[in-house]
Amino acid sequence: MSTANAPTRWRSVLPHLDQPLPPDRTPHPQGATGIQVSLPLELVRQSVQPKEYWDIPAEVADAYRVFRPTPLWRARAFERAVDARVPIYVKYEGGNISGSHKLNTALAQAYYYARAGVRELVTGTGAGQWGTALAAACALFGMKCTVFMVGTSLHHKPHRGTLMRTLGAQVHASPSNLTDIARQSTTGVNSLSLAIGEAVEYAARTDGAAFCIGSGETYSILHQSVIGLEAADQLTALDARIDTVVGCVGAGSNFGGIALPFFAAATAAGTRPPHLVAAESATTPKLTRGTYAYDRTDATGTGPMEAMYTIGSSYPIPDAHAAGLRFHGAAKVLSAMRHRDQITATAVGQVQALQAGRLFTRGEMVLPAPESGHALAAAARLAGAGTDTAHGPLRAQRGVLVCVSGHGYLDLSAYQQLMDGELTDDSPDPQALRAAVRGLNRIQQPTRPAPATAPPPRHTLATPHEATATAGSRP
Repeated sequence: MSTANAPTRWRSVLPHLDQPLPPDRTPHPQGATGIQVSLPLELVRQSVQPKEYWDIPAEVADAYRVFRPTPLWRARAFERAVDARVPIYVKYEGGNISGSHKLNTALAQAYYYARAGVRELVTGTGAGQWGTALAAACALFGMKCTVFMVGTSLHHKPHRGTLMRTLGAQVHASPSNLTDIARQSTTGVNSLSLAIGEAVEYAARTDGAAFCIGSGETYSILHQSVIGLEAADQLTALDARIDTVVGCVGAGSNFGGIALPFFAAATAAGTRPPHLVAAESATTPKLTRGTYAYDRTDATGTGPMEAMYTIGSSYPIPDAHAAGLRFHGAAKVLSAMRHRDQITATAVGQVQALQAGRLFTRGEMVLPAPESGHALAAAARLAGAGTDTAHGPLRAQRGVLVCVSGHGYLDLSAYQQLMDGELTDDSPDPQALRAAVRGLNRIQQPTRPAPATAPPPRHTLATPHEATATAGSRP
């Protein structure tokens, strides 16, 4: 097992992209109004400026040192269990209070919002890892926290709610009776998009509160770069060689955190980056079966439309043990890179994911979250007989690095259902997928070069320390 020093800077991939990201679009006609999402200015800067390194604030770095650096090891028992031809290295992010990588950005965001004078952070969460991370960060920085958690997930994992409440958060099952968007919902569907929409609406009408989200936004992926930066140092210390990096994808912060620092390092050195493989849920196959188009990021439809690979925000995602992977779209950074063949993707069903998680548990004595099981299943394919991806057969030749983004101790019911033979995998209906993206503004060609300067942010949030501006919402 290898450790390293915790990074003192985050590393951005933006300076290393060959083209700029497509600009966000407002969903409202000229003069129309809607709920607005405000961000501290530093988070806006981190989203748009092509600056490579960003200093981690001292208060955030101190909080990181409680659980970072996180361990990396060669998973030899798992290699034997899956008949791997090449080494498999695991970067484990489940050893903090939230049980996942989500705490890396939750601490950073709570710090910036607190400096901006915000007294309460409001969010939506699927499996509860992000809600738990934000509750912990708010407790550390003396802020209130309100969480809307997907109702079916909260029902299956009530102890997630207990942990968030122990940390001082208010937790509401979504759909709730607290928001207009939930009351007006005609489907009654339990979805992350709706939970986020409830959080956006609730924050907009609550004095001193701000909506906060932690997965697909460019600044949250930047904060997660500590994962890949540490992993690169740890692999060097082990004299290990890899040519493939795997992470699971909901909106994209875990995969972006483990993979994009390797892309940035390779492009900066003028060398070929490793294969970057995003493992997504087969129930929510945005990168493998979705459309690259402008789509909304939450059920309110009031935030900016973002360019993303999507299966449509209206698509009724089937219930499955994929937890945080059950979001309809991928981060705009990852979507742009997918469109340019800089990353690839593979879809994994819940049965295969949990089977991989069980093999990993029995060999490595670490219980992975179901989301991480998707990454482990993909890593096993890549290190073993190979896999068919959207880009054809892909096979690791030297070694695989995989991020186990969180622990599964609050997901034991999923493993019990697996062992009881109660789980199946149903492929999404192609007609339903087509219907959900019908009418979206598709992106057919790579984007044009960026203007000399980025357009100014559209809105402001008063702060005693610095000016702030707004950006879109995302899980």
